[in-house]
Amino acid sequence: MKKILLLVSSFMLICASASAQGILRNLGERAKQAVENAVGEKVENAINNAVNRTGNKNDSNSGNDAAVEDAVETTANEAVDFAEIQAKSDFQRGANVFFNDDVTGEKLGEFPSKWDLLSGSEVEVVNITGKKAIKMEDSKIQPLMEEREYLPEDFTIEFDVLAQPAEEGSGWDGTLDLIFEDGTGRRVFDIRMSPEYHPYYGGRYNGIDWGWWAENPNGNKMDGAPGTQTINRYLKKNEWNHIAISFNKRAFKMYLNYERIVNIPNMIQPRSWWMEGSSDSDKGIFVTDVVMAKGAVELYERNATDYSSAVEKAIAETGKFVTNNILFDTGKATLLPQSMEEIQKVAEYMKKNPGARFEVQGHTDNQGSDAVNDPLSQQRAEAVVAALEKEGVDPFNLRAVGKGSHEPVADNGSEAGRSQNRRVEFIKR
Repeated sequence: MKKILLLVSSFMLICASASAQGILRNLGERAKQAVENAVGEKVENAINNAVNRTGNKNDSNSGNDAAVEDAVETTANEAVDFAEIQAKSDFQRGANVFFNDDVTGEKLGEFPSKWDLLSGSEVEVVNITGKKAIKMEDSKIQPLMEEREYLPEDFTIEFDVLAQPAEEGSGWDGTLDLIFEDGTGRRVFDIRMSPEYHPYYGGRYNGIDWGWWAENPNGNKMDGAPGTQTINRYLKKNEWNHIAISFNKRAFKMYLNYERIVNIPNMIQPRSWWMEGSSDSDKGIFVTDVVMAKGAVELYERNATDYSSAVEKAIAETGKFVTNNILFDTGKATLLPQSMEEIQKVAEYMKKNPGARFEVQGHTDNQGSDAVNDPLSQQRAEAVVAALEKEGVDPFNLRAVGKGSHEPVADNGSEAGRSQNRRVEFIKR
C-alpha cells in the first residue's frame, strides 16, 4: 500500500510542477500520454528498487521510508528532464508501419519468429525486467522479410535496448552494432553502442560510448569521432534505452532516448539492416518493441523556397499532394482518427487558397477484385471530401474520384509496395 501511495503522490507532484505542465502543454495527445506513462513507469521502478535495497518493507522503519522517498524524488526529476528532451525532439514515427515486433507472442527460450539468423547461435526470447525481449550473445540477426531490399526511400526504425555492462577487468559484453546495407551487401552506415563502461580492446573505441561511420553518395566515408564530451550519450546501464532512426531520401538521423546523436545530410540509401549483440552468458544485450514504418522526419532543404507547409510545397512543385497518412478501416471507407491531422493540414492550405479546385483521388492496392476496390476507392475519396467540408473547405472546389488499384506507384508484390499504393492524392485542377 505504501508503494502505491508513494507512486500516486509522486506522480501528482511531477504533473503539478510548472516545468512538467509546460512540457505537457506543448505535446500532442499521443506524445503526452507516452510521457505520462514513461514518468509513471520510472517512478514505480524507483520505488520497487529502493524498497528492495532496504530489505525491509515495514511501515515503521523511517530510514527505509526516507530511502524510498529519496529514490522516488530523484527519479521523478530525471523523468521530467527526460520528458523535456522528448518534447524538444524532432523525431516522429513514419505513418505506415510495415514491421512490428513486441515479442509478446513468442515462446521463452525459442528463436524469435520474426527474425533471421546471420551468424552465431545464442539468440533466444527471454523475460527480463518483466517484459519479453530478444537476447543476443555474439550473434547477428535481421528482420525476416520477403524481399532483400525492403526499406523505402523514407523510413523510421525504433526499438528498445537494454545493455548489461562489462565490469572493469572483464571481457567485452553488452554492446550493440547496427549495420545498414544498400541491398548489394555493401555497408553504408555502421554504429556501435555500449553502456558506460566497455573495455573494447581493438583500440578504435577504447571505452568511448559510441562511434559511427557512414558512406555518402560520392563514395566518401564520414567518420564520427566522439570524445569525452559524449559521455552523456552512453547507453544507460541496466535500463531500457529507446533508439530511433529516420532516413528521408538522403538525410539520416539517429536518436538515443530522443536526443539526436547522428545527423547526416547526405548518405547512400539503405535498403536493409541488421544488428549484432555482443555479450556473455551471465550478462546480455536485449532488444524489444521493434517498429519499422514508411515515412520519416521532414527533409531539411537549405536552398528550397520557404513554404509554410509540406502541402503547399508539394502543390507548388508538382501540382498535387500525395499522402499515405490518411488511413481507413480495412475494407471500409471509415476514416481512422489519426487521419485527421493530415486532413487538417490539407484543409488549412485549401482555406488559404479558396479559389483553387482539387480532384481528391482514392487509390487502393490490388488485394481484392476491381468490383470491390473501385467503389471502395470512390467511397474513401468521398469520405475525405466530407471531412474537408467539416473543416470549413468549400465543397464546390472538391471532386471525389475513385481510382481503385489501376494506377499503382509501387510493386504490389510486397507489403511495402502495397502500403505505398494505398494513398490519397489531391490534384490541383
